[in-house]
Amino acid sequence: MSPDQWVALLAGIVGGALRVGAPFLFVSLGECLTEKSGRINLGLEGVLVLSAMAAFGGAWLTDSAWLGVLAGAVAGALLALLHGLLCSLDRVNDVATGIALMLFGTGLAFYLGKPLIQPQAPQLPSIPLGAWSDNAVVQSALQVNALVPIGLVLALFLWWAFARTRAGLLVRMAGDSANAARALGYSVNGIRIAATTAGGAIAGLGGASLTLFYPGSWNEGISSGQGLIAVALVIFARWSPLRCVGAALLFGGAGAIGPALQSIGVGWGYHLFNTVPYVLTLVILVLTCKPDSIAIGSPGELSSIR
Repeated sequence: MSPDQWVALLAGIVGGALRVGAPFLFVSLGECLTEKSGRINLGLEGVLVLSAMAAFGGAWLTDSAWLGVLAGAVAGALLALLHGLLCSLDRVNDVATGIALMLFGTGLAFYLGKPLIQPQAPQLPSIPLGAWSDNAVVQSALQVNALVPIGLVLALFLWWAFARTRAGLLVRMAGDSANAARALGYSVNGIRIAATTAGGAIAGLGGASLTLFYPGSWNEGISSGQGLIAVALVIFARWSPLRCVGAALLFGGAGAIGPALQSIGVGWGYHLFNTVPYVLTLVILVLTCKPDSIAIGSPGELSSIR
């Protein structure tokens, strides 16, 4: 390959990491917040799909991409709130409830989203990080989702909040020792419901980035399992919001290898390269989820999920 092709390839992978990694970033941050409170939400795939549909529909109806983003966040919060409320009941299993809500959320999105497959909705603005180059391929590859800076700020805020604020301390306490939180007079269920709902709202921003930027349309296969992959991302990131950023960029870059190669005329192995994020997920789960052991950084209450 020529030097220009190498530059275009690297730009494509970097730009793809930011573009493809945006949904991973928001969903992993949402799951990180949820799991920090001692609750796991496997229904985030349903949250992602439902919020993607709601964001697209909201933008189409209001003719405003940012109102669509708000609609996506609200839809994600509502489905996550349902998960939190159900899991607060006695003898209800978090994992089983999450799977049920994943099916419910995707089914509801497919049903309500049927009229949205053909229309076009306003799209989010892009940030032109490739303005320094005269290469049209580089400029196109480095068009970055305007939600990405919001995700980076959210990651910094969550990291700071967990370490420096009373609310963050309460979330961590509920996740590490529910008995200690109860002994101090706090409602563990209340904390977990609030954290799960907020996590769903953050994940909803990931859904909005799918339909309002890349790929920028609504269809029933929009998420490709990214909500489930986010659970592995949180484990890989050791429940750290800042490490979630790196994990999301890693997975985004892995998913961008195929399109980046195609952009410079290399067509072989395109579908093979598209499997890289799923292979990474399996590798991470095999390396980190060992029998009779607890992953480093895991909230204590996750080892005793009902």
